[in-house]
Amino acid sequence: MRSLWIILIGFLISLYFGDQIFAVIRQPILPYLPQGGLVFTHPTEKFLAYLKVSFLSGAIITCPFWLYQVWWFIAPGLYKHEKKMALKFIFFGSLLFISGVVFVYKVIYPFAFKYLLTFGSGVDKPMITIREYLSFFILTTVMFGMAFEMPLILVVLAMLGIIDGKILKDRWRTAVFILAIVAATFAPPDAVSMMALLLPLLLLYGISIIAVDRVAKKRANT
Repeated sequence: MRSLWIILIGFLISLYFGDQIFAVIRQPILPYLPQGGLVFTHPTEKFLAYLKVSFLSGAIITCPFWLYQVWWFIAPGLYKHEKKMALKFIFFGSLLFISGVVFVYKVIYPFAFKYLLTFGSGVDKPMITIREYLSFFILTTVMFGMAFEMPLILVVLAMLGIIDGKILKDRWRTAVFILAIVAATFAPPDAVSMMALLLPLLLLYGISIIAVDRVAKKRANT
């Protein structure tokens, strides 16, 4: 409930800057829209769109605060010295989430929209509605942000004694298969975008093994 109140505050702040936020969200697809902007087919569609983008923005800008609430939800299962790692959890959790958001915005969307909206002959012209675009944009952005949280999630599981580095090393083939499915499911439907998501996930998995190993060793010596 505290997390929801925190996001609500971010939502209200973002709503005040709705025009600027919507312009940022529209930017990746704008060069490929012949009419110069998105279209809407219902009187309330644009109003609801501003509410959606404000909620997304509110969740992003307040991520350190709701991550703090997440930390204190899992803290009772940790050792005393591990509970003191709250600031690291919040810092790295916020950094990873925002990195995922920036990565999809700066890398994935330009590739995806250029490929998808210029595919084939130039006879057909895209007419993308606000509702369709935002459904795609919000889901993909949130999924990339959450996908980049993988190292943090695995480290927390290690702190709780559920996994260790050996498990991650022994099951790397399964992990690659699962990450490939995640990339194919949540990336835009073209090979470049899928690979652009899969490669960072594999790198993050490798980093996770190192971090989990360190956490597991410290826990064993406690």
